[in-house]
Amino acid sequence: MAEITLADAQQLVDDWINRLGVRYFSELTNLAQLTEEVGELARILSRRFGDQSAKPGEKLGDAGDELADVLFVTICLANQMGINLTEAFERNLVKKTVRDHDRHRNNPKLYDDDRR
Repeated sequence: MAEITLADAQQLVDDWINRLGVRYFSELTNLAQLTEEVGELARILSRRFGDQSAKPGEKLGDAGDELADVLFVTICLANQMGINLTEAFERNLVKKTVRDHDRHRNNPKLYDDDRR
């Protein structure tokens, strides 16, 4: 499969919704769905990389699949609100570059390997 741009992804999600999903969930429902998917990702990461251990018999999901779920719902919200994610992402990157050009380089916490 060829690389998918953000614009491609927005169109693919819209096509999927219109073909198989009947309609978009409401924005508030999609926000709840997004929160749920982020929570599922958090469960995996907290057990795999954090201090919390898995419960006996608990199967950890696939972090890639959960990230894709987060992306899918994010794209749904963008489509519903008429947001071009390519343009929004480009603006956001410029904002971060201007605002944070020295912030992280000058953060001593990022150079402290003993924190883990």
